[in-house]
Amino acid sequence: MSSVLFDTPGPRARARNRLISIVSALVVLGLLGYVVLRFYATGQFDASKWEWLLYEQIQVELLGALWNTVRAFLTGAVLALVFGAVFALGRLSDHKWIRLPSAAVVELFRAIPLVVLIFFLYYAAPQLGVNFGQYWSVVLGLTLYNGSVLAEVFRAGVAALPKGQMEAAYSIGMRKNQVMRTVVLPQAVRMMLPAIVSQLVVLLKDSALGFLITYQELLYYARYLGGIPTLDRPIIPVSLVVAAIYISMCLLLTWFATYLDRRNRRTKKTKQLAPAAKPLAETAVGD
Repeated sequence: MSSVLFDTPGPRARARNRLISIVSALVVLGLLGYVVLRFYATGQFDASKWEWLLYEQIQVELLGALWNTVRAFLTGAVLALVFGAVFALGRLSDHKWIRLPSAAVVELFRAIPLVVLIFFLYYAAPQLGVNFGQYWSVVLGLTLYNGSVLAEVFRAGVAALPKGQMEAAYSIGMRKNQVMRTVVLPQAVRMMLPAIVSQLVVLLKDSALGFLITYQELLYYARYLGGIPTLDRPIIPVSLVVAAIYISMCLLLTWFATYLDRRNRRTKKTKQLAPAAKPLAETAVGD
């Protein structure tokens, strides 16, 4: 069966693709094996390298660093979503005096690297009489950069909807804010959910840039812990643990978004089936 983009591979092409997949898997396994052997040869699996996990004080401090990362992410994510929604609506406005400044703000903060934003908020802003501190410098940097990206995601999601739905809503007398709230946004959010989750995962990983201004999050604490001589400088074991924590948080975020999407789909199907079931029940009673 053919597709618009490619033809269905024949027996020879399938065999070739299968061979390439097997060779690629063997190469990946070989590289992983080489890394494990190097870890073993350099003593990265020695008990002394992992003993730090048993210390209660380190466990408490590690949880504290994790909480600093999570709270920066949560605050930054909420503010970025609000920022993105507000400026996306501004870019979609019919009024030029709203649309043009909104576009300028979004394009400005999208173009500035996040590190530059954080450095400006932490080092330059105090010279202007505004002291944000470490936490808010990280949060505001995450908000401005990721919020600008999300504004474009929201705008693109709204623009991707068929215009006929908005025209139908206008034809029955609905105002623009009613159309956006009840017709456009519920559908657009479902369409945009994968892109929103991807950007929130980026925001979570970008929170690690806080270590550049000594914000005591996971990466900062990992760097400190990996350089302690009395613990045999366990930089690789600490990095592996911190990487596992980041991966777990990203997977949890992705799972939560998938759960919300499935729940919304189930709710929508239930609402659609309920009116259809009611006439059937009345017909059965009449018979």
